Amino acid sequence: MPKSGSTSKITRRTALAGLSAGAALLAMPRLGRAVDETIRIGFPTPLTGPFAAEARDQVKCAELAVKLVNDKGGIGGRKVELLVRDDKLNAGEAATRTLELIEKDKVHAVVGALSSAVQLAVNEVTRARGVIYVSISQSDTINEAKDFSKYTFHEALNPHMTTAAVARQTLKKGMKVAHLVADYAYGHEMLRGFKRAQAAIGADNVGEILHPFGAADYSTFMPRLMSMRPDVLCISNFGRDQANAIKQAVDFGVKQQMKIVVPVILHNQRLAVGPDVFEGVVGGANYYWGLETQSKSAAAFNAAFKAANGGAIPTDYGAYGYSGVGSLLAAMQAAGGTDTDKVVDALEKLQYDLTKGPQHYRKCDHQSVQSVLVLESKKKSAMAGDNDLFAILANDTGSDDMLRSCSELGHAT
Repeated sequence: MPKSGSTSKITRRTALAGLSAGAALLAMPRLGRAVDETIRIGFPTPLTGPFAAEARDQVKCAELAVKLVNDKGGIGGRKVELLVRDDKLNAGEAATRTLELIEKDKVHAVVGALSSAVQLAVNEVTRARGVIYVSISQSDTINEAKDFSKYTFHEALNPHMTTAAVARQTLKKGMKVAHLVADYAYGHEMLRGFKRAQAAIGADNVGEILHPFGAADYSTFMPRLMSMRPDVLCISNFGRDQANAIKQAVDFGVKQQMKIVVPVILHNQRLAVGPDVFEGVVGGANYYWGLETQSKSAAAFNAAFKAANGGAIPTDYGAYGYSGVGSLLAAMQAAGGTDTDKVVDALEKLQYDLTKGPQHYRKCDHQSVQSVLVLESKKKSAMAGDNDLFAILANDTGSDDMLRSCSELGHAT
């Protein structure tokens, strides 16, 4: 296995071979007689607001998944169309846009959402109308029985998975842990995951501070956190909040006193504030382009994205767009079309490898079982290039053991 964060070259032949293998699920032969009707996939995501950078990456990668299928003739001769809508990071807006996609645009399925709260609004609309929804937002709640339906699939990692992986790499028995948490669903779910993980390890919780979503000023929180004298500070927020919180923590000298960890370390936010601020910060991730040295499917995904986007590399949340749409289209290929019950059955049986290794949807809650990366942000002198952002500390292989049990989530066993 290559060293963590290495950037050994992939030959053109290797990349092309990987691309052919990795795209196989997305580009199967035509099935039966061609049908004129276009297959329409709704894609709500927050194109405006603090998560816009991640949302734009999701769209680019979702469009790539559609392109690969269409380039091979579509599904049963039917072309696929992606209908992108701005949910504005608002649950009401998301519900309205999703309802329009279903009733006006007659979409066959919905993929998308980035906020944990917004995805639940989308899910309410889709499950009430019997439309398949593949969520690509990190959330524990959507897998619980009260929010689940046979039409609901969760392609993203969940907070239980990421916090457990990060905790295993950063916490030890007897360590003192403090938390800075965004006061909304995402933050609370991540806090719950970290506390569960640290309790299992035997680390001690010394305090929790909640901050408003979209906070610009964290100066009042830093002295309080430093007074707790933790060994580790867990910052559970997202997007601009993550960049602002870490930057201000560094300005206050927090790194000299404690290790900073995050449940999800974000490519775009690391780029936004530079290597000096993020240096040494550890976090979980669903994807990092540097996996191409270890994974044929990562190399293939990178090559396809670069070819379609002027040499740019795909990001973590972009990969969700690709795998969310890609797994749905692979199931439609297997089902021979868009019949909802057949596609649901195909998704439950699907074994897919689109970006990083084997994945499948667990039947009881439709959570995607997949690997979790733990990354550490590199210091500037260790970077081989502008995109060489992280070292891979761990790549936890996906298994049912990393999930909460079906019974704990409220599902019959």
